[in-house]
Amino acid sequence: MISALNRLVDLVEEHLSEELDVDALARSLGTTEYHLRRMFSSLAGMPLSEYVRRRRMTVAAADVVRGEDDLLTVAVRHGYGSGEAFGRAFRAVHGAGPGDVRRDGGPLRTQPQLRFRLTVEGSTPMDTRLVDRPAFRLVGHSARVPLIHEGVNPHIVRHISALPQEEHLRLKALGDTQPEGLLQVSDDLDLDAAEGSELTYLHGVALDGDTPVPEGLDAIEVQAGRWAVFRTSGPHPQALQKAWAATATEWFPSNPWRLRRGPSIVAVLERADDFTTATCELWLPVEPA
Repeated sequence: MISALNRLVDLVEEHLSEELDVDALARSLGTTEYHLRRMFSSLAGMPLSEYVRRRRMTVAAADVVRGEDDLLTVAVRHGYGSGEAFGRAFRAVHGAGPGDVRRDGGPLRTQPQLRFRLTVEGSTPMDTRLVDRPAFRLVGHSARVPLIHEGVNPHIVRHISALPQEEHLRLKALGDTQPEGLLQVSDDLDLDAAEGSELTYLHGVALDGDTPVPEGLDAIEVQAGRWAVFRTSGPHPQALQKAWAATATEWFPSNPWRLRRGPSIVAVLERADDFTTATCELWLPVEPA
């Protein structure tokens, strides 16, 4: 996976002014676009699309400052059909328009070329098991919320808090298969998992594939497949978020598995009354790499 990510970075450099065919590259490297983009985002701390934009504008800035060509020529050279589109992208990265930078020499914000390296330290023990599951369904109450990588997501908190206590009890009684208990489900995640992008969040339980969906509840149909299950314990949600990040930095690069499409699921096994600490299981859909 590390070599695949570095090949992706090289390809970005070779085709900075062109549309990148990530799917074709992923297939040539024996993986999937979904897994490649998710691992890139997790390890680089930014979506692939954002990295491409930053690198493109870093290189374009040199042409702007040199002043040898008019700004429209520079825009076209770097893959933009108009000076306006180029100006918007340039300002979003550098904080100033190309005309201002040409006149003043700055400000400029440089995005260095990334290089991924695997350092295996074993500093984060990962309590993991692999589970094969037939098709099942997730049912409960869903909402569209923005993705927040660190800390408590207030949109999810509001969604859960709006449910009456008796509804939590009803949901818990409905669950009849693994993962057990009340579940926190994330689905329809943006391919790059960009901060602020929307996802479907469902507060609910898992039902056997033959169990009908109770009236008034939303449902997510889950295909049969294999799951990697990571057990976490400690401050909540920090311990869970740390383990989630470690799946990308340590577990996937060291194991012959990759993410497949499907929801990610958090099962809360035990928790303090104020939810400051918890023991959880993180279920991620996987397939052989």
